[in-house]
Amino acid sequence: MPKIHAETNEPMSRPGTNIVVAALYKFAPLTGLRQLQAELQEVCDKNSVCGTLLIAQEGINGTIAGSRAGIDRVIHSLRRHKGLQDLDHKESFAEAQPFYRMKVRIKKEIVTMGVEGVDPNEVVGAYLSPEEWNNVIADPDTVVIDTRNDYEVKIGTFRNAINPHTESFREFPAYVKSHFSPEKNKKVAMFCTGGIRCEKASAYMKKLGFEEVYHLKGGILKYLEKMPEEKSLWQGECFVFDQRVSVKHGLETGSYTLCPSCRHPVSEKDRQSKKFIEGVACPNCHDKLSDERKARSAERHKQVKLAENRGQKHIGAKYGDEAD
Repeated sequence: MPKIHAETNEPMSRPGTNIVVAALYKFAPLTGLRQLQAELQEVCDKNSVCGTLLIAQEGINGTIAGSRAGIDRVIHSLRRHKGLQDLDHKESFAEAQPFYRMKVRIKKEIVTMGVEGVDPNEVVGAYLSPEEWNNVIADPDTVVIDTRNDYEVKIGTFRNAINPHTESFREFPAYVKSHFSPEKNKKVAMFCTGGIRCEKASAYMKKLGFEEVYHLKGGILKYLEKMPEEKSLWQGECFVFDQRVSVKHGLETGSYTLCPSCRHPVSEKDRQSKKFIEGVACPNCHDKLSDERKARSAERHKQVKLAENRGQKHIGAKYGDEAD
């Protein structure tokens, strides 16, 4: 039986895995961003931790991967900073390092909405646990909004949730203004993969005057981890920005793969399509790619396979550049 990590309550390791993948975010007022950037880059490099961390005046967001000891040191370093003392994170495991380098970037927003003055540090909707979430969204008077992008929603969402059909989170504010109003929609509940987008979306809606606004704490991932499948209101799988591509209840790895050209999830049905070419294109992008682009992708896929046959890693498409 594997040892349990005292702080995270996660297994120290799992059979066949030796890499810990830590997803984290927190809205908190941060200062001295240049110094923080340098400190984080140094501690990650010293401990062979790779991935991406985004820092801004509103907080931090990112996904990193490394050894158990390496991740623990980085999390400890983060929690030494004012505002991040209670930083929470979610862990999964991988057989190999899913990232190729470490990047700490200073951004205007840790999740880009593009609306001035929206700050979850000032006002935010009410958090709901998975159990509370079921009760709230079962209320027919509740408007349930999926704040993720269209390609994410297509592979799974909550029962009766509204899909805004957005291609990026920047489109969400315009969608809200054109479809909802504080006078008509008295009760709104929102969700996303890990909690960051719906938390910022709730701050935006509170700023617009919506009074009763809720969001799912820990996002879909926490819900799928904690909620028994027989009591779940989730339908389908959940897209994730790491090597698993999608997860199911219990956070078991799902059935989707990732198209290297358009980065969209590819289902088993998609893989049976004539427009699916392994390592090159999927039905979503096949007709949008030039012959030259397809030829380059085919050559790259060939080199990946040759490297695999030699037992080597081919540097190619990366996971985690979009952190939820």
